[in-house]
Amino acid sequence: MTRPITVGLDGSPESMAAADWAAREALRRGLPLRLVHAWEGLPADDEPVTLPELRVPQYWARRILRGAQDRLGERYPQLYISAEQLRKPPVPALVEAAMSAELLALGNQGLGGVGGMLAGSVALASVAQVRRPVVLVRAGAEETDGHVPDVAGSASRRTPYREVLVALDLGGTPDPLLEFAFEAARARGALLRALYAWHLPPGHGDGSRRRAELPQREAVWALDSALEPWREKYPTVRVAGCTDHARPGQAVLSAAREAGLLVVGRRVRRSALGTHTGRITHLAIRHVRCPVAVIAHD
Repeated sequence: MTRPITVGLDGSPESMAAADWAAREALRRGLPLRLVHAWEGLPADDEPVTLPELRVPQYWARRILRGAQDRLGERYPQLYISAEQLRKPPVPALVEAAMSAELLALGNQGLGGVGGMLAGSVALASVAQVRRPVVLVRAGAEETDGHVPDVAGSASRRTPYREVLVALDLGGTPDPLLEFAFEAARARGALLRALYAWHLPPGHGDGSRRRAELPQREAVWALDSALEPWREKYPTVRVAGCTDHARPGQAVLSAAREAGLLVVGRRVRRSALGTHTGRITHLAIRHVRCPVAVIAHD
């Protein structure tokens, strides 16, 4: 069965930007688009609404979905779009909706703006629980943001796509991240930049450059080894491996400035305690301007 690209909507600018991004991604991948709005207090379609306090949420839920479906239908007439109200709390509803999706797109509030439910705590809680890829998009994101500027330095839809950047922790399981990143780069015809940043603790090697060369060579070898089977699987994708002797968070934020899409990982945790996104991923969600894809892995 074909999995759709699913978007969680709450009417905020962030969620509407996520819907636009998701529509373009659905077209690139030849997939349908599914719009969902979740609120546990919504009555069933055939249930008569007698309480005035239920009429307003029901009205806004329908307006959010219908408005987004109509607007996206005009912009992307060749795209199949469905819309659905989910009568559950937002986080469980999104986790369930994501199970049958190719990916889930949500608004990303980051550090700025008030945003809506799905651009704030609900989005972060969903990222921490969803096992399918989740892409977070900021308000104001435009189609041209994913393309390099033209020769005059102006925004354009006709220029090549910006690179896809994947940040790897080679101490974990990189294959889910690489699979998503290679597929995203293939669909865009974009360069894939694979970044592995490593940082020596203070005093390591007693300041000797020669002693620091061994971890550098090991990092290059480890990255090349991780990329080799995926290069063979995606021979048309241009790949640039990059190792950086720097703090991983700083390296990712710096490299993402030129990217059109950042791919980061989230290690699946069995414990209910503690953060479920990881420090680097949380940093990317808060600070990176381009869409951020969070991929769960063991």
